[in-house]
Amino acid sequence: MKTTTTAILICLSMFVSKSPGQQDTAWNKWNWLIGEWVGEGSGVPGQGGGWFSLVPDLNGKILMRKNHSEYPATKDKPQTVHDDLMVVYPGKTGAAEKAIYFDNEGHVISYTIDHLGTSIVFTSTKEGNVPIYRLTYIPIDKKNITVRFEMSPDGQKFHTYVEGKCKRKS
Repeated sequence: MKTTTTAILICLSMFVSKSPGQQDTAWNKWNWLIGEWVGEGSGVPGQGGGWFSLVPDLNGKILMRKNHSEYPATKDKPQTVHDDLMVVYPGKTGAAEKAIYFDNEGHVISYTIDHLGTSIVFTSTKEGNVPIYRLTYIPIDKKNITVRFEMSPDGQKFHTYVEGKCKRKS
């Protein structure tokens, strides 16, 4: 009876213990970016403004980024409003390695994540004839960052589509 009870307890502990993909994620490399940020756009035609937030969610298992940008009308284009949501999640090693992005234009983009020095770089995976996208967060100091969004047809030569500075709100 004692052997049967021990075997049952061992089996149960295997189901209750966390698998490698469920272990707590350490977001230490992200601490400088977690919070609320406001863009420094001026409202002048061609220059936009907005905000984004990056916060832990699901008991710290993921990071959730929400972004809102507004670009005023110009003589050639109407006002543009852009909203998106990105979920950053751990890769197989337990490090924050991947993200999935959705926006109000219908785009869905899968990203891999690299930490280059103090910068955080999201690079999309190649899918068909869609360009490769790269989103980079570059710290300037504790309260200011540069955000750059680039595109490339081949993943080799990127050109900047949009770039701006953000200031920490909280």
